[in-house]
Amino acid sequence: MSWVQTLAVVFHVLLASSIIGLVLIQRGKGADAGAGFGAGASGTVFGARGSGSFLSRTTAILATLFFVTSLLLSYLFSQQQAPTSVVDRVQPAAPAAPAPASPQAGMLPSVPVEATPAAGTAPTVIEEPATAPAGAPAETPAQ
Repeated sequence: MSWVQTLAVVFHVLLASSIIGLVLIQRGKGADAGAGFGAGASGTVFGARGSGSFLSRTTAILATLFFVTSLLLSYLFSQQQAPTSVVDRVQPAAPAAPAPASPQAGMLPSVPVEATPAAGTAPTVIEEPATAPAGAPAETPAQ
C-alpha cells in the first residue's frame, strides 16, 4: 500500500469517527417535547436557537467529505496491480523425468506364477549375513 492510500484511509477513518461523534451530540426532533414539561434548559448549551444550524452544517460537510474519500479510496485501490494468486508468482520448473512411453513401462516386473507360494504355507525368511560398517575391520568366522 502506498503512502497516498495510507493517508486516505487514515483521513477516511477520522471523518467517520467525527461524523459519529457529531450525530451523537445532536438533539433529536423529540427533544423539543421535553421543553414543554419543564426541561426548558435543554437547548441553552449551544445558544437560544439550539444545536441545529452549526452541528447540522458541520455534519453535512463531513458527510460530503466522507463520500468523496470513499470514491477516492475505491479509485486508488482499483489501480493497484497485484497478482491474484501465489501460483501466479511461481515460475514453472522443467520436468524432472520424461513420461513413460507406454502404461506398462513404469510398472514393476511381474512375478512368475510358479514362484508364488501355495495358499496356507508360511513365507520363508532368508537371513542375510551381517555386514560390518564401513571402515571397520571385517571379522572372520570361527572355524
